Amino acid sequence: MDYLYFLANASLTLRVVEYLHSMIQLPVQYTTVIHQIDGWVIKVKMNHPLTPQQHGDFQAFMGELGIPFQPDMRLQMAFWSLDTGQSPIDVMRRYQVAVVSHGNPDKTDIEAFRQQFTMGLGYCPETLA
Repeated sequence: MDYLYFLANASLTLRVVEYLHSMIQLPVQYTTVIHQIDGWVIKVKMNHPLTPQQHGDFQAFMGELGIPFQPDMRLQMAFWSLDTGQSPIDVMRRYQVAVVSHGNPDKTDIEAFRQQFTMGLGYCPETLA
């Protein structure tokens, strides 16, 4: 079971990652975080279907922070490639996407990406706030 959401900025993305770490009863298999110019896309893949209560609670939480997302073909292929075990580096090169994190969600990856991106630009875009 997959959940795919679009989030407006890095702060919201970090909140999702912290939530996933705190909710140990959720059967999270892996999480993928991709940065785009206009925001962030997060995919949460579960090991097995959630109970109706867990599903509703998770969708409610995610709905407070973002919106369900339908990826274009390029992102669909990037997610599929990551799902089949291709390395994030290869996926980034092939599909020209910024895979910030794949696997166990790590907020340090997101914070490091935000810091390096901001340093390179010399200012902080709204999506990295």
